[in-house]
Amino acid sequence: MEARTAPAPTAILQPHPDTGDTPATGVAVHVERDGLLLWLRFVVEGEIDRIAWPVEAGPGRADDLWRHTCFEAFVETDEGYVEYNLSPSSRWATYRFDGPRAGMRTAGEGATVEGLEGAFDRVALEARIELPYGARRLGLSAVIESVDGGISYWALAHPSAGPDFHHPDSFVLDLP
Repeated sequence: MEARTAPAPTAILQPHPDTGDTPATGVAVHVERDGLLLWLRFVVEGEIDRIAWPVEAGPGRADDLWRHTCFEAFVETDEGYVEYNLSPSSRWATYRFDGPRAGMRTAGEGATVEGLEGAFDRVALEARIELPYGARRLGLSAVIESVDGGISYWALAHPSAGPDFHHPDSFVLDLP
């Protein structure tokens, strides 16, 4: 992974209020835009050895990544939004929606997941995503699975009683 010379803007994710015991104590996301590419660096802190990390599967598109430890970005446009699932396995998926959970289909935008790096108390995953035309606002989230099967949901905002990363009020960051 290449070194950065200037710090990227950082967003702090919050666990959903109903989150119980979780090995993660914090999730931060560094964001940097380069035209129609967005570089993301998700940093998870906590008891890293208690997190269930998907095994390396090689790069490529795959469905249902969000069912296990996965990092996500939601990019709002005038026509709806694009969801990006970024797995520590190096797999990724993109879906286009016309509105909240409406009109789901595979998106043409792609992603590159550069894998995990870290230490005993923190792990980082870097990814680059292709932004859709008209990208304007961003939602960021993470699903963290513990080795005992528990799941915690992290996001910039939790506007619903239950975890819902698709809620329009979850798109709280203007794109850089």
